[in-house]
Amino acid sequence: MLYVQSNHLASIRAHAVRDYPRECCGLLVGTVAATGAILHEVWPMANVWDAAAAAELAVATDSEPRAASQGSNFSIAPLELLRAQKTARERQLSIIGVYHSHPDHPARPSEFDRAIAWPQYSYLIIAVPSGIAGEIRNWRLDDQQQFQPEPIVTDS
Repeated sequence: MLYVQSNHLASIRAHAVRDYPRECCGLLVGTVAATGAILHEVWPMANVWDAAAAAELAVATDSEPRAASQGSNFSIAPLELLRAQKTARERQLSIIGVYHSHPDHPARPSEFDRAIAWPQYSYLIIAVPSGIAGEIRNWRLDDQQQFQPEPIVTDS
């Protein structure tokens, strides 16, 4: 279960609309409790997907290179991810997940999303049809490395 405040969802929606028609991306930062993950902060990140990122991930996932388009791909710079992990740790927080948008596509994870996912993270995806923030859904990998819906509990 992922506990979020409505202002966090509003921030993600605004980021997705601002970056349309490119995929936006960011980190979900918070704590983990017995009942689920609690989102404390949303950290927007730059989408640095390009041909080099496509080539690197093709090697890492043993797959064909994906298009260099940010319209259907995202990547967070490794150095920025390391900095974020360090900052979160210093503040007694953890990266509990990743969010990204799907411009003109449903809020369902792609096979590529699954291939690069980590089982300990929540994956919040927002659909952005025609530049308008749409459905937000949350996903988590199960023991068979398949995405399953993970409930979102909000304060509203």
